[in-house]
Amino acid sequence: MAIYKEQGFAERRQAAMDARKALLEKAKAKMPSADDPAAQARRAERKAAAEARAQRQAEREREKREKAEREARERAEREAAAEAAAKAEAEAKENAEKDMISRLLADEAERKAKRDARYAARKARKR
Repeated sequence: MAIYKEQGFAERRQAAMDARKALLEKAKAKMPSADDPAAQARRAERKAAAEARAQRQAEREREKREKAEREARERAEREAAAEAAAKAEAEAKENAEKDMISRLLADEAERKAKRDARYAARKARKR
């Protein structure tokens, strides 16, 4: 006669459920109550830490925004200065070209005047 009786599926399932319930009750017993002073103190510490973290994050974002604005302003100033320098350089180049053209025209007019004078002198000698 065997003392050991093999359990069926339903009995094994019930035993597992009972074991889970026992573990859950054991865990609930270890949990502090909501009005426990130590739990309230920990909750207050966590809340203060979260608020401080949020404040630091807001400060970092504000600094990042200010830095981006400052960099954009400096970039715009550099671009404006570069544009003004390029414009001044272009004007200087244009003025230099105009001066060169006017000198060339003046030289050409002077040469023409000398040539005309030589031609007139030659004609005068022939008459």
